[in-house]
Amino acid sequence: MSTKLSRRSFLELSGLAGLGLAVAGCSSGPPDGSATWAMWSSSAAERKVWQDFSAYVEQQLEVKSVPTLTPSGPYPTKLDLQLVSGTAGLVTALNGTLIPTYAARGAHRPLDDLIEGDSDFDLDDFYQPIQKISSFNGKTYAIGFDVAPTVMYYNKSLLQKQGIALPSRTEPMPWATFRDLAVELTHAPDQYGFTCAPAIDDLVSWIYCAGGNVMSQDASRSILGEPEAMEAVQFVIDLFVKDKVTPPIKNLVTESSLSNFLAGNVAFMQNGPWQVVNVRKAEFDWDIIPFPAGAAGSTPRVSGSSFAIPSGVREGADLDLAWKLLKTLTSTGALDIYAKAGRNNPARFSAGSAFQPPPDNLGIVQDILAGKVAGGHPFDVTTNWNQVKQLLGQDLPRTFLGQVPVPEAIAGVTPRLDVLMRQHLDNIRQATARRG
Repeated sequence: MSTKLSRRSFLELSGLAGLGLAVAGCSSGPPDGSATWAMWSSSAAERKVWQDFSAYVEQQLEVKSVPTLTPSGPYPTKLDLQLVSGTAGLVTALNGTLIPTYAARGAHRPLDDLIEGDSDFDLDDFYQPIQKISSFNGKTYAIGFDVAPTVMYYNKSLLQKQGIALPSRTEPMPWATFRDLAVELTHAPDQYGFTCAPAIDDLVSWIYCAGGNVMSQDASRSILGEPEAMEAVQFVIDLFVKDKVTPPIKNLVTESSLSNFLAGNVAFMQNGPWQVVNVRKAEFDWDIIPFPAGAAGSTPRVSGSSFAIPSGVREGADLDLAWKLLKTLTSTGALDIYAKAGRNNPARFSAGSAFQPPPDNLGIVQDILAGKVAGGHPFDVTTNWNQVKQLLGQDLPRTFLGQVPVPEAIAGVTPRLDVLMRQHLDNIRQATARRG
């Protein structure tokens, strides 16, 4: 079963025109009636999960399941090629940061008519943040399979060795307390207090907690230069450059907070529950706690991923099978498989209990998503977020090295960010016009 876009639509969709990419012609593909779907998979552990998903699909739908698995890095490019060549699945996985991009370009269809016409489908069983992440321009374009807030991992063995009381399992510590702890736990070059990635994806959690954002509420301009965002960025950069509580950065491209933490000599690591499966390999005792609270509280980035239906899926039997497949891939039964494997926190309330310890405090993830403890901020992105991220990835990392002051870096990048924001609004206007 395949879906297809015109070549012109593909070039508009992918933004790859002029790059010399060859578009493969249509292949015979799987037999009609197959449940075809696309997902990223970068390890043997991930592949095992999706194989189990595939078996579950065949059991539930009694049709052949044909997943296309691609490493996460090249996945978006391959998906673009599949869309234009007619080899895209009936259902495709989308990282939450790309949902507005594909929705604005008409690559995937809104699902509201299918949701409203299906009395057996309960959208309220999905956490509110993933519903927001999976929507664009007032419409639902995808159904989530995972969602999670950024949390703080900590090395319990290291804190206990230093005679430092363990932090509260539920009460976020203030930024000042966190900084003091990080300084106290740093004994360079053998031990450090904190590690995170030198990139906007990690900076944005601090920005949200300070009450700031990358963009204005209407996404018409960048507000990185406003006091709240500036305070957050400066706080993090000071941890690196002034307080020197982080392992020295040897290479901005390959720097890995996870590797730093697993080495056993870093007290705190900023990351998401999606790293639990990897941190379980640690040779020390560890746990997670809510993200430190800034002026706006503990409201770090909440990220998620979803399944969507390409707009080229034909009405009738194809669309009926696509909707059944999407529901199966995001069902409680499927998400129990995902959660038990420790991949990430499932997007449904009803599957939450399947994401089991270690760490001991893993239940805090569901409590944060449900609004019982601390909080979270759905990752705000634009229809051209990859361009925004690329721009920020060129300028901001130098501040982590102390090469450029924070105000200078942000002042330099703001005019170019404003151009991208205007392009984003144009994308929304065009998408609205197409929809009529």
